[in-house]
Amino acid sequence: MNAKKNRYMLKCGQKRNGYDWWWHSFTAYNKKNGEPRTFFIEYFVINPAISPQAIVFGQKKARSHADVKTLTKPCYVMIKAGSWGKNGKQIHAFYPTEKLIVKNRNFKLSAGCCSLSETYIEGAIAMPEKEAAAHPEYMSDSGSMAWKLKVNKRIPFDVGYCTSWLFRRFNLFQMYWHAQGVKTDYTGSVVFDGQEYIVPPEKSYGYADKNWGTDFTSPWVWLSSCNLVSQISGNRLENACFDIGGGCPKICKIPLNRKLLAFFHFEGKNYVFNFSHFWKKSKVDFSFSEEGDLLHWFVSAENRSYLFDVDVYCKMTDSIFINYESPSGEKNFDKLWNCGNGFGELKFFRKKHKALELVEDTKIYNCGCEYGEYKKTAQ
Repeated sequence: MNAKKNRYMLKCGQKRNGYDWWWHSFTAYNKKNGEPRTFFIEYFVINPAISPQAIVFGQKKARSHADVKTLTKPCYVMIKAGSWGKNGKQIHAFYPTEKLIVKNRNFKLSAGCCSLSETYIEGAIAMPEKEAAAHPEYMSDSGSMAWKLKVNKRIPFDVGYCTSWLFRRFNLFQMYWHAQGVKTDYTGSVVFDGQEYIVPPEKSYGYADKNWGTDFTSPWVWLSSCNLVSQISGNRLENACFDIGGGCPKICKIPLNRKLLAFFHFEGKNYVFNFSHFWKKSKVDFSFSEEGDLLHWFVSAENRSYLFDVDVYCKMTDSIFINYESPSGEKNFDKLWNCGNGFGELKFFRKKHKALELVEDTKIYNCGCEYGEYKKTAQ
């Protein structure tokens, strides 16, 4: 049942006011010298019914006869791919939505030479330097990337009834999230700006999820890693991962201030900290700060039985400002920090009466990290 939430969601009114995207991130290794590098690939669809035959970008404001500025609603398939770290970048390619082919029963999506399924992703994109400079509406750096990857999603996180059929049918939330592959093994190769990288499954430390809706959340928070090394045993936890996401979800356009979902898979069991599970006394607190040349996330999640603390840092120089425009045509994030090289510590406690018993203390590596807030003019 989990995988059904990974299908294409833009139906009815969301065809003209909605987005749907599938995100993949992983570590690969330079074929010549073995150096690691983290990559991301995203398949993104927005407002597919507005102008199927033509690519339409938002942000550009058209003046009416009354000299009132109005936004243009975007319509396109965007393939986003790139890398974090030294010379990190995001590269975009665009297709008209009539070129989008979707098969939902055995899920497969394709546009041009780029395709996506539950078990395989493939594609190639390129953006010349002159085009990137001449067209800010592309929101793209210059460069090229090609990929052929087998995908093995091993551990999912289903947020529950918030993404159920009923909530989706009536578009109750502005932004939905489903993580079919909190721990995902990737196998294959990537060519990035002419350099070839190999992706071995046992060291890919991969992640795959999707988001869809009519707008984004602000603040926007995401943390996830499946590369965890125990400070108690000294061993890598081969069957463990965590995923944290949210910020300020809106239900029926009413904001639920500063709400996160937190998930920890450990020793074959799922531990979920969901603000809607009031009977479990679940709550999740978080903070984000820019400290010198570092970004710092801290999340503390708890319920009646467990406490889960995650402390993550990422170098600013390892990060990029990732770019999106909303279905309305607005680009509301000036600084949406995004990184795949986060590091830090995770502590997991069991509550025993009024005391805390430490269950696991791990180092975190290859952590996906994200944080951003809307511009003040967009609040």
